[in-house]
Amino acid sequence: MSQLDRRTLLKTGIGLGISLAVANQARAKEPIYLGDMHRHLWFSRLQSGEARPMGQVIADDKATLVAWALGADAPWITLGPRKYVQKSVPMPGQSFTWFKRDLARIKQHIVEQKLKAIENGNDVVAALAGVPHIVLSTEGSLFLEDDISRVQTAYKLGIRHLQLVHYTRNTVGDFQTEPPEHNGLSDFGRRVIVECNRLGILVDLAHCTERAVDQALEISKAPMIWSHSSIASGAAPNWTMVGWKARQLTLKCARRIARKGGVVGLWAWRADVGDSAESYAERLMAMADQIGEDHVGFGTDMNGDPVNDKGLMMKSYVDLRKVVDYWEKKRFVENRIRKIAIGNYARALQDAFRLQQVEKAA
Repeated sequence: MSQLDRRTLLKTGIGLGISLAVANQARAKEPIYLGDMHRHLWFSRLQSGEARPMGQVIADDKATLVAWALGADAPWITLGPRKYVQKSVPMPGQSFTWFKRDLARIKQHIVEQKLKAIENGNDVVAALAGVPHIVLSTEGSLFLEDDISRVQTAYKLGIRHLQLVHYTRNTVGDFQTEPPEHNGLSDFGRRVIVECNRLGILVDLAHCTERAVDQALEISKAPMIWSHSSIASGAAPNWTMVGWKARQLTLKCARRIARKGGVVGLWAWRADVGDSAESYAERLMAMADQIGEDHVGFGTDMNGDPVNDKGLMMKSYVDLRKVVDYWEKKRFVENRIRKIAIGNYARALQDAFRLQQVEKAA
């Protein structure tokens, strides 16, 4: 090889090395965006000035995929001495009216805040790229009553994430904090899952009894999530326990959700996860070790106001960002962090949307 060839090769190699270094540096500077599978913003608190508008909330620290959970049974529950309990029974049609009214307020607020609601897979891709999006979700499906057509109505109104049960007796299935009455899911509840699969709605199993979870896993063609709570380290959760303990998952149940491609979210309940970003971060990484890094995520259950968040160890996405900062300081693999911070929830949504396309084509 001539001297000229050697010099040319050397310059080319140096240039290529610089280009790769610049590219790697650019990738390293890409922010790690935050996804949250479960949070609230109550209009009564917003109107009183105790809560901040959602645009400000998610701008706190690059939260771009946030599930705003509509409390489908909120008017009919109250906080008892040990847990939330049902205080009254809605009249026929009343829960559906509440659902439509509150969803309309949420959607109007999203417009006013110049945000966008997730409608399809392209929106999820945009959220992963840093464009803030809200996932319209429900906490419970009391509004369905016994009318399966309301699942499609909810979809047309923008719902893309539906939690089956919450704290009230319902037509869908059993929940963790009261004695069971359906032996898991009702026949109607099974139909709801099938309809969610058909439409492309992500099913959320949070608050379901373990038997209801197992039955749902047998039925659903798409992965499902458990948006918020934790994996129990002690006795198996049961309805007689204090609220937050009754709301936990057994490790076996969490693993069954994961084996079907699902995701389990960790809440910010102080009595459970500790009082610091570090303790939360360690707990979530321990869950990743237990059921796989592809199957855990954030499910903070934040409300954004001092009254409803007094039991939580984080109050904003600034606090959640500290969790990611801690992982980075500990030198966890970046791809692992991105999956847990936002990617796993995004994938679960995409899986639900893809199944809709398959069902349409069939």
